[in-house]
Amino acid sequence: MHQVNLGKIKFGQGYPLVLIAGPCAIESESSCLAAAAKIKDIAASLDIPFIFKSSFDKANRLSVDSYRGPGLKKGLAILKKVKAKLRVPVLSDVHCVQDIPAAAQVLDIIQIPAFLCRQTDMVLAAARTGKVINIKKGQFLAPWDILPIIKKVQSVGNKRILITERGVSFGYNNLVTDLRGLGIMRQFGYPVIYDATHSVQLPGGLGACSGGQTEFVAGLSRAAVAFGCDGLFLEVHPDPKNAPCDGPNMINFKELEGLLKQIKKIRQAL
Repeated sequence: MHQVNLGKIKFGQGYPLVLIAGPCAIESESSCLAAAAKIKDIAASLDIPFIFKSSFDKANRLSVDSYRGPGLKKGLAILKKVKAKLRVPVLSDVHCVQDIPAAAQVLDIIQIPAFLCRQTDMVLAAARTGKVINIKKGQFLAPWDILPIIKKVQSVGNKRILITERGVSFGYNNLVTDLRGLGIMRQFGYPVIYDATHSVQLPGGLGACSGGQTEFVAGLSRAAVAFGCDGLFLEVHPDPKNAPCDGPNMINFKELEGLLKQIKKIRQAL
């Protein structure tokens, strides 16, 4: 397996499980700093490597009225401040080629959204930055369908690749996790992350927005870590019920700490 390095953080076989966590979208500078600081403290207390994630623009919302975030310029300025003040790496997603040069100036990991993972021009533009590229596997793809996307990133000389599983479409307004996919995708030679919170999403389940089943986050996280993923992706919010987006599938800080204690024990047992 290719080892993917991000400063002192190392992804891959034989390295500690990495936590990628934060609110779905940036709501304000103060809330973003507070969330990042809280998660950093929890992760540090358990000696778990941590990367902060939050979106500056959720451009793939179902409704035109859905909250998207502060936008490229303001959102990247907030993430830059989080990165500098708290000294944590930052990840966010991009939704068009034009945003990538600015995003690459701030982000440590550029994320390709699941809905856009087959957009060749965007994948290549992100890969050319030389940054770590986190490819979210589309809900409509089989595990082996990720290989051609990996080859797109490799084609420009970038081998700093992460693959994230976030559930598979199962009929209408539902996602399921096939843990076999984690093993299949790891065979392609790159670290695999499990996104436990998006995997319990119910796309369009509330009509104009998505629902979710947070009661399954902990169990699926434990199962994925036991199966052998290299990192865990979790959306976390201080008050999920009142979050402007993805509230039904986010967990709160109290749940995060208890879950991380459990998965660390599972990881150590392996």
